[in-house]
Amino acid sequence: MTAAARTSSPRLLLSLLLLAYIFNFLDRQILGILAGPIIADLHLTDVQFGAIAGLAFALLYSVLGVPLALLADRTSRSRVIAASLAVWSAFTALCGTTVSFGQLFLFRLGVGVGEAGGVAPSYALIADYFPPERRARALAIFSLGIPIGLAGGTLIGAYLAALVSWRAAFLAMGLAGIALVPIILICVRDLPRKNAERPNLSTLVRTFPIVASKPTFWLMALASSSSSLAGYGLALWTPSVLERSFGLALVERGQFLASLFLIGGTAGVFAGGWFADRLGQGDRSWYGKLPAIAWVITAPLFAAGLLATNLWAAWFLLLIPNALNILWLGPVTTAVQHLVPRTMRSTASASFLLINNLIGLGIGPTLIGALSDLFKARFGTEALRYAAVSVVGFYLIAALLMSLAAGRLRNEWVEDCTEA
Repeated sequence: MTAAARTSSPRLLLSLLLLAYIFNFLDRQILGILAGPIIADLHLTDVQFGAIAGLAFALLYSVLGVPLALLADRTSRSRVIAASLAVWSAFTALCGTTVSFGQLFLFRLGVGVGEAGGVAPSYALIADYFPPERRARALAIFSLGIPIGLAGGTLIGAYLAALVSWRAAFLAMGLAGIALVPIILICVRDLPRKNAERPNLSTLVRTFPIVASKPTFWLMALASSSSSLAGYGLALWTPSVLERSFGLALVERGQFLASLFLIGGTAGVFAGGWFADRLGQGDRSWYGKLPAIAWVITAPLFAAGLLATNLWAAWFLLLIPNALNILWLGPVTTAVQHLVPRTMRSTASASFLLINNLIGLGIGPTLIGALSDLFKARFGTEALRYAAVSVVGFYLIAALLMSLAAGRLRNEWVEDCTEA
């Protein structure tokens, strides 16, 4: 069989990577919708639950992303993705067996270890398979795994927990992910690469100075981190806000949020990729301008939706920011790919994700949980609502940083035709 025959078709590759990414976020968001029964069953405080969802997951997820991306660049990106899917799915299933805070914290560390090897190699494979003029749309389609996974994890988790138990929901999600592993191994293939294109440790040493010397990288990483701090925190805790402030039952919370994630999230991700490809070909700065504009609109609408007194008003107010807050995924992940030559893409993406996830995922859920515990003496059952509103200002910080990065993209963009 020739090398060409062993490669995947771009559509098949993108579809399977999207499916794996959906499981990535299914396994993350299921924790948020099940917050009520888990907190009650394991006798957790809000800050403890926030640490399980954020800090426990982010610690190894962020740190291991770089060496696993280097391994993927050096060996096989597709096999690293498949192995990662197996690990995070197994630990997701184990979360259903936990009986204490310590056990659940350790199992979420394991989920983070697995998911660390999934995203950056996927970015690199997509960048290899799709030409520059279609790359942002392809990465945006891949990023649809976030809203679809959030919606699926919320809805499926709620129904399984209501019908059986929260433990059964974890077990079902984990086993389903494991079943996908052999399909990824068989159908997802790396493009042929010369030995010279397979980096080693010296690639890591070379890549960091390249990205670190570019102000655009830091501005985009910190902007995305600020957005993710609010976004990850709100994704985890909004189900509990709906329970405590609006009195919604478990399945009702799942239906409410799943509709927001699916309608708003998918529209926002796809729109970001489509507009970036259309506008960015003429002016690279649009890869930064689009997210900045979106975040400025996101902040006040999220605050208004969380503070609404009517449930339907809250749904309509939250729909638009659920689209705009993740519009950045296609444009920014594409821009990061073009700060370095092709052989360094997985490592550059992992460096970006390291910063984004340590700050966004590591701090966001824990911060809201800590603020909720802090506000309880003053606001009682409304404490979590005000804690959630407190973090939306990070979207404005993200917009400022990304607007500073936008103008620099014209000078720091590495075109495919100029790559060494």
